[in-house]
Amino acid sequence: IRIFLEAIMKPLDHKNLDLDVPYLADVVSTTENLSVFIRDSMGKLLPPASLCEIRIYETDKNIVVYRGE
Repeated sequence: IRIFLEAIMKPLDHKNLDLDVPYLADVVSTTENLSVFIRDSMGKLLPPASLCEIRIYETDKNIVVYRGE
């Protein structure tokens, strides 16, 4: 878990996403793009095909699911 926290939380926590996260500097910082960043970051740490999808819950009724497609 520590590896994932370092890969995801360290670059994102308490940051201005548009200015402080290089990946999001060139795209609009939507939840959809954030899910791509998270999946790509986690995918680098896991064996191929072991990560199915990323889910980000904005609210109880608004969920982003990204499967790397």
